[in-house]
Amino acid sequence: MKTLPIVLHNKKILLIGAGKVALQKAKVLHNNNIDFEVLAQDITTDIEEFTSKLTQKKFESSDLQDYQIVIDATGNKNVTTLLLELKKQKNLLLNVVDVPELCDFYFASLVQYGPLKIAVSSGGASPTITQVVRDKIKSMLPHELEQLTEEKLQLRKQNIIEPQKTKEQTQKLLGKVYLVGCGTGDVELLTLKAYRIIQSVDVVFIDHLIADEILEIIPKETKRVFVGKQKGFHSVKQEAINELLLEHAQQGLSIARLKSGDPYIFGRGSEEAISMVENNIQVEVIPGISSAIAAPLLSGIAPTARGYATNLSIVSAHLAGNRVNLEWIPLLKYTNHTIVVLMGVSRAKEIKECAIKIGADLDKDVAVISNASRKNQSVKIGTLANLEEICENAERPALLVFGDVVNLHSILPKYGEIL
Repeated sequence: MKTLPIVLHNKKILLIGAGKVALQKAKVLHNNNIDFEVLAQDITTDIEEFTSKLTQKKFESSDLQDYQIVIDATGNKNVTTLLLELKKQKNLLLNVVDVPELCDFYFASLVQYGPLKIAVSSGGASPTITQVVRDKIKSMLPHELEQLTEEKLQLRKQNIIEPQKTKEQTQKLLGKVYLVGCGTGDVELLTLKAYRIIQSVDVVFIDHLIADEILEIIPKETKRVFVGKQKGFHSVKQEAINELLLEHAQQGLSIARLKSGDPYIFGRGSEEAISMVENNIQVEVIPGISSAIAAPLLSGIAPTARGYATNLSIVSAHLAGNRVNLEWIPLLKYTNHTIVVLMGVSRAKEIKECAIKIGADLDKDVAVISNASRKNQSVKIGTLANLEEICENAERPALLVFGDVVNLHSILPKYGEIL
């Protein structure tokens, strides 16, 4: 069976039968604005929804008249045999539903965006496969394609044809950026959606903190772009990353921007999302498990354990331009309060000095958690008084946890422990 996409124009079509199978074919024809007639012994009210051209009678050879396309949806072997004999005498195309070896053509599963139609066919092998693939295509393509196609149709009627501009507009619609939260590094802590997207996109943009075991699940054929940003050493400026994302998306590519932790928790994901929105690029944000939540949990510290803490604050000690943020220091004087400090290990001296100035309790418990969820995870326990000492040789990435909940570290299970 050879395959050639064709568009029917003013062809006379006869659908024989009016049962469930015929109803499905009638719906397809109707939805594609194709005129047809129905002939059947028993006419159901359901099929009247799709055509008013109905004849109720038993099929006979004289009924073929000048039809060029015939669809046999009767399931009746006698009707099929008669049609096969008549086909030898008449110039017509025959489709015997669910009998692919007797078909001159097959129905394709269609995805339609106005004038734009995408047909999926298995050559009669499996309508189920074509339907699943059709639905997958539909979920991937933006609805804006319909408006763009309509616009181009009107321009063509005016003899205005702009291939390059149309190509760029279409690619821009098809490009999509996923901001994927990759959590703390353990591949098993990825969401199912994050895993699926990493496996299916054209390009991945990779931060320097993305764990090796997550990099290993990226297919070998997927293009990789490294845009690692480190505190104090920005190998690629944020503006340049935004431009690179835009450049790839405008080529019609799907891109996964891999972000450690969660894209919106001190991850600059919002800046990248805003940049895409401003340039009319599709963008979707996939949540990840932030180290601010995961690191304490994996270290046997419950940030809001009843009896220990009634409040939780998540702060960053680092600002743009390598500046220190100490506005949160007064929180250290609160009781029943847990403070998780991201990017604070290298600022231990400034944190302690500022805490002393405001009269914070130097016996305040603190934990330094490094490489949460990774094989080399480590935890150091101390107090505000010896903060500099316990931070001095801490491996990065690391964070600080202040509060009475730190005492739970000796009781609760930790990452990798089997109790």
